[in-house]
Amino acid sequence: MSQQKLNGKVAIVTGGGSGIGRGAALRLAEHGAKVCVLDRERERANMVKEEIARLGGEAMAVEADVSESESVRMAISKAADRWERIDIVFANAGINGTWTTIEDLSEEDWDRTMNINLKGTFLTLKYAIPFLKKQGGSVIITSSVNGNRIFSNIGASAYSTSKAGQVAFMQMAALELAEYRIRVNAICPGAIKTNIGQNTNRTPEAEEAAIPVEYPEGSSPLEHHAGSPEQVADLVLFLASQQSSLITGTKVFIDGAESLLIG
Repeated sequence: MSQQKLNGKVAIVTGGGSGIGRGAALRLAEHGAKVCVLDRERERANMVKEEIARLGGEAMAVEADVSESESVRMAISKAADRWERIDIVFANAGINGTWTTIEDLSEEDWDRTMNINLKGTFLTLKYAIPFLKKQGGSVIITSSVNGNRIFSNIGASAYSTSKAGQVAFMQMAALELAEYRIRVNAICPGAIKTNIGQNTNRTPEAEEAAIPVEYPEGSSPLEHHAGSPEQVADLVLFLASQQSSLITGTKVFIDGAESLLIG
């Protein structure tokens, strides 16, 4: 296992049990970070922890619901208690939620999407800040092309709003925390091969309201297929490392120009 950039650093990865979170947890550990894999499903978090251990890294698995304040506080405290510092926070946990027309979207479905995607990001950063302040660090937030470049997915109003909100929050946090040498950035993935579709409820109303648009073959002009969690993990590694020491308050699109084509 190569350990070049992050030796001695401690990373929190929310939603670390699968998809982009798993890919980032493995990549950060590969480069020397000790990783707290935080996921709402303990079994998935444990699997990633064991995978890191097999590769020669150090990790812990913590079950937590990012939409619940005390759950997040306790999870982050466990990592800080074990390793006595936190240097990197990858606020990645999120859901697609219910995609339907605004008229048919329930208040409960709106709240669930906001609580996990937006409130969860806020709580993760809120409880990590006291530890990050001690030596500085890097926060990376998983936003999306939706709500930032793409607005054509009819039915995704709650999801897109939560993702746009994450970018606004990131920019506010970047300025507020700069004096403590805490950098805050957001990544905006396009189509990535993950299991987030399991958290998607696209209703018939959304399908009926969709505006038909014919696109050229292939979702990504650069590679003509969806990206991989490993490609996103490379970006997370860069933003977590000193190689990006002057980058903060920035959203970075990682979608092979997909959003320029269909935005």
